[in-house]
Amino acid sequence: MITLGGLAAAVAIMFGIVAAGSILPVLPTGAAVSATAVLGAHYSPLAVPVVIAAGGLGAYLGDAVTFAICRAGGEALTRRLRLLRQPWKLAGTVRERLRRRPVTALLVSRLVPGGRIPVLLTAAIVGLSWRTFIVSNVAACLLWSATYSAIGLLSRNVFPQPWQGVVCAIVVVLVAGQVAGRVEKRRQARAGKDSGAQVTP
Repeated sequence: MITLGGLAAAVAIMFGIVAAGSILPVLPTGAAVSATAVLGAHYSPLAVPVVIAAGGLGAYLGDAVTFAICRAGGEALTRRLRLLRQPWKLAGTVRERLRRRPVTALLVSRLVPGGRIPVLLTAAIVGLSWRTFIVSNVAACLLWSATYSAIGLLSRNVFPQPWQGVVCAIVVVLVAGQVAGRVEKRRQARAGKDSGAQVTP
């Protein structure tokens, strides 16, 4: 039986994981949201929106700190802090998406493994205003939190016990992240080969 105090503690822990993981991408933020959504649903369906809001707020605060760091120090500072795993070249398509559809660009960057910080860095370097970022990222973070909550709720419907749903949600999110990461790496490698072939006389 999940108590109100236990659920509140789980939401607080999730909030901390998501906020910290949004600054230093070493924590499984998506898995934390999915697992907490499972617990919330077992306590009461009305608790799920609270989980979504808390996850979105944690993501938003972490993104705001990261965006501020990127604006203050640019690419050199983010590399010094090891926020980038590999060199990031500003792409015209990313810049254009940030200008035309900032909500979509920020949301997709959260769903693609390793894509969030490069996009935030691009947004900072191309001069995306704080006003645009603040408004656009609210929707992006809430949609992200809702997406991972939905993943958790799907696993909850399969297993009767809360802990089973939590374990399933974590495993599903981690496996999906690994698969998506490998697909993205292959896509980037293929794009690099194609561009190299075009340059070769």
